[in-house]
Parts: sequence; C-alpha cells; structure tokens
Amino acid sequence: MSSHALTDSWAMTRRELAHWARQPGSLLVALLFPVMLLLMFGYLVGGGRGVRGDYVDYLVPGMLALTMAFGLEGTMLAVTQDLNKGVIDRFRAMPMANGAVLVGRSAADMLQSAAGLVLMAGVAGAVGWRPHGGAGAFLAAFGLLLLFRFAMLWIGIYLALVAGRPELVQAVQILVWPVGFLSNAFATPDAMPGWLGTAVQWNPLSHTATAVRELLGGQGGAGGQIWAAVIWPVALLAVFFPLAVRKFAR
Repeated sequence: MSSHALTDSWAMTRRELAHWARQPGSLLVALLFPVMLLLMFGYLVGGGRGVRGDYVDYLVPGMLALTMAFGLEGTMLAVTQDLNKGVIDRFRAMPMANGAVLVGRSAADMLQSAAGLVLMAGVAGAVGWRPHGGAGAFLAAFGLLLLFRFAMLWIGIYLALVAGRPELVQAVQILVWPVGFLSNAFATPDAMPGWLGTAVQWNPLSHTATAVRELLGGQGGAGGQIWAAVIWPVALLAVFFPLAVRKFAR
C-alpha cells in the first residue's frame, strides 16, 4: 500500500474514532455485551458437556474467539449508511485512494476488538481464570484472535456492500450466528452427535478457539490447530478483501 493510501486510510480511521467520541454509548454496549455472555455461560447457565478439568479454562478462550465473530453489524451499518447518505459519493470526488474508507472503518473496528479482548481477559481474570502460557503465548493467542476478527470483518464489509441498505444488514448479520454457535466455544465436539461434531470441527472459529486454548495452556487440541487458525482467516481474507474493494470501486 502506498504512502498516499496509508494517509487516506488513517484520515478515515480518525473519522471513525470521532464518531466514538460523539456516540460513546454504542461503543460501551459493544464492549460489555461479550462480558455479559461470559458471565452468563460461565456462572449462570453453566455447561461444558464433555469437558474435562476446569470449565473456565475451556470457556474463556472459546468466548474470546466467539467475540471476534460477533459485533460486525456496527461496521456493516456504517458502510451502508455512508453509501445511502451520499457520503461515499463526496469521498469519491476527492483525490482519495480507492478503498481508504473501508480500510479506515476496518482499522477502527480492530481497535475496538482489541479493547474488547483486553476487557474480556481482565474480567475473566477477576473471576478466577488464569492463562498458563508465557507472555509470548499470550500475545500469539491474541494475534490469532485478531486475525480471525480481521477476516470476519472483511466478510461483513463485503456482505454490507452487497446488501446496500441499512435495513438489510440485520438479515445478513443472522448468517454469523451459525458460525458462532455451531462451534466448540461452549462444548467439545466429542459430546455432540457425529454429524454435528464433524461440522463443528470444520468451523474456522473452532480452530481459532482450540489454538487459543492450546497457547494459553488450557484444554486444547493438537499443534496443527495453530496452523489451521492461521490458514483459515488468511484464505478468507484472500477471497473477501479483493471482492469488497472491487465491489466498493463499482
């Protein structure tokens, strides 16, 4: 990416951060909703069918991965609203790099996602969860989570551009729910029917959750899961990033 494109993308990122300052409520809701899910599944609903050992060690990495799949509607709505309000048309009239608006929006979302991970880890630590890996493993786990988020984000941006209107975003956002809940975030596939367990094992979110469990020293799978947690998001990005940029250009 050229320096001109980076400058334009940073300008669009600052635009999104300014929206946060004017509307802090939506940011707080986005950060606190995953925390509520963590507390609900870990201490109110319970669960952990087929999980050996401390369920919190299994649940927290799964919840961190699940958080990276949800909350895309904020970015999707922002993209469709800009399209329908004519904001994008005004940006097109400026000497701006193609796709800088999308990159700026995605950068702001990634900052929010990183803050959400830190908040989630802090709350989990306050209720008794402890990562058992070293600092390097901790950073690697967070890197895998953010990589998965980045891939999901560009899928969401592409679907928002296809939908074109804010009222259609909610219908498109429903597609994320099977990815989130047909995963091993809450229960191990070994405790599921054979066909369902197989589907769960192939879910990219499950690979990320298992790799994070392994890195943080909880209950995890084989080391190959770390490679799968890298390959899946990279493959998704290779497909949806150019599709989104090309759709935006048209």
